[in-house]
Amino acid sequence: MNSGNWRKSTYSGGQGGQCVEVGQGNGVLVRDTKNLGAGPALRFVPAEWKRFTRSLR
Repeated sequence: MNSGNWRKSTYSGGQGGQCVEVGQGNGVLVRDTKNLGAGPALRFVPAEWKRFTRSLR
């Protein structure tokens, strides 16, 4: 995925080091920003992502 398809969480700190990005590709993807796109990403199917985000509320 290119960098334009990712968005940083609004809950991420402004100082860096604790940032999470979410993108869409083959499902919903989540990655740690400190890897600058080179690290692994977690992939969720849309139903899994919905359950996950609901559990956080």
